[in-house]
Formats: sequence, C-alpha cells, structure tokens
Amino acid sequence: MKTLIIKIGATGDVVRTTPLLSRMTGEITWLTSAKNIVLLEGLKENLRSFAWEDQERALDTEYDLVINLEDTLDVAQFLKTLRFKEIFGAYIDSNHSLRYTENSKCWFDLSLISSYGRQEADRLKLLNRRTYQELIFEGLGFGFTGEPYLLPRPIETRLSGDVAIAADAGPIWPMKKWAYYEELKQQLEDRGLIVNLLPKRPSLLEHLADVRNHGCLISGDSLPMHFALGSRTRCVTLFTCTSPWEIYDYGIQKKIVSPLLETFFYKRGYDERATTAITVDQVFDAVIVQLEATEPAAS
Repeated sequence: MKTLIIKIGATGDVVRTTPLLSRMTGEITWLTSAKNIVLLEGLKENLRSFAWEDQERALDTEYDLVINLEDTLDVAQFLKTLRFKEIFGAYIDSNHSLRYTENSKCWFDLSLISSYGRQEADRLKLLNRRTYQELIFEGLGFGFTGEPYLLPRPIETRLSGDVAIAADAGPIWPMKKWAYYEELKQQLEDRGLIVNLLPKRPSLLEHLADVRNHGCLISGDSLPMHFALGSRTRCVTLFTCTSPWEIYDYGIQKKIVSPLLETFFYKRGYDERATTAITVDQVFDAVIVQLEATEPAAS
C-alpha cells in the first residue's frame, strides 16, 4: 500500500492529522509546507515527507490512495500530475471546478468548497459535534478510538513553570486573541505560580519544548493547543470564534466557550466583544483545576 497525504497548513492542522499515521500501513508520503517538515521527520519508519515547494519529488511512484485535505485549486491541479488509483478529498472535475469525493463529504461539506455554499457550510459547522479526527477517520473507513497525535522529540529550551500562556493570534483570526491574558497572568502570579508568556522561537521544536515544560497551557484554538494535546500537557482553551467540538480533548483539555460564539462563528474580522466575552474568573478557576489534576495524589 502506497499512500500520499497532502496537508500543507496551517501547522496545527498538520499536527492534528498525524493520528492517521497510527492506522495506516505501507509506504506513506506526506506533502506539507517547508516549515512543517521538522514535525514529520522520523515519526515513522515508513513515512517520508516533502515540502510543497518540492512537490515534484512525490511524482516518483504510483499511489494506491491520495488523501488530499486541502481545498485549494493549486493543490487539486497538482493531482493531475500524479499517478494514483483512488482519491479521498478535493479534486478538479471535468469542468475545471473544485469538487470532493463522496467519502470525504462529512468533512468538506463543512469547508470553504462545500457544495452547499459558504453560509450553509458555516451553519453545518456550528451544528457539528464530531471531532476532526472522527470526520476524517470515518470517511476513510476507520473508526477513531482516540489515536494520539505523533510529535517529534523537542529541542530543550529550559523555559519551564506552572503555567504557559500562548496569547498570540495570527492575522487571519484576530478574534482568537483574548483580551485579558495580562490580568490573568497577574492573578496567577499573585497565587504564587510561575507563569510564562511563550516567546517566539526560531524552531517549532523549541516551541514544542516550551509547551511541554509547563503544568498547564492557556491559549486559544492554536498550534500551542495542539502541541499540548500531543504532549499530554493539560490545557485550558478559549474558543471565541471557531468550533470547540472539532477538537478531541484526549481527557486533558478544559474548553471555555464564549457565550457569543455563534455571533462570531468563523468570522475573520475583529470585534472587541468576541475577545472580552469570557471572564478572567472563568479562566482562572479552570487553570487551578487543571493544575490540581497534575499534582500526584497524597499517599
């Protein structure tokens, strides 16, 4: 069995796709963005990974299955240069339009290329209660049973403490950035806890170490959250505009869902109300509970 996985970005989406590797046999090739290669190298002996910029390197064999989890035209056009027997996911039809296979509709019906249109896709996404892994595994004929993320060995940074805060949000989702991280940090430090704001690192492997070296991570729906879930680090995650239900919590995540989630669901602009709807007390209490859960039971 020879399988090609195409999941290029975002990095968190690549990480949450790695549970598939636990269920797949034979030779696996993965095309991703260049920065993500470091997260895939060495995860499995039967896995090779190529940067999307070096996509021609994946043309050296015929694949039994191509899993295309991207919804862009350039990736779908690349499929036409491949030799393969079966495809799961997005492709270009005879009318040069983006379509997706019947077995992948449970995921792509909720996507930007949904056959129902963007508005209905967002409505279906709001109603959906299955995790990303459940949707993808089901479409591929597997049953998701909590297969973990696969992560490489981190590069040690020596940054450690009780609580890590990942406050940044990218330009695409500015409403993911909660307004009260500084206030929360002060309250936690007043409690005697060591709290670190995660710095930017030159390597994703250093960023991974920063997350792992703390008892609890506080963040939005982001890459650090996925690093926490993959490294068994307890986390408190704030959902202000994206789906909390798509995230499988692995028994270590506390989700705090904004009361205004539906109002700002998958909106990419900025409204201060989205960033202030969750209170400091809610997050503080959740963090304390998570930290207490990490403490060894008294003998």
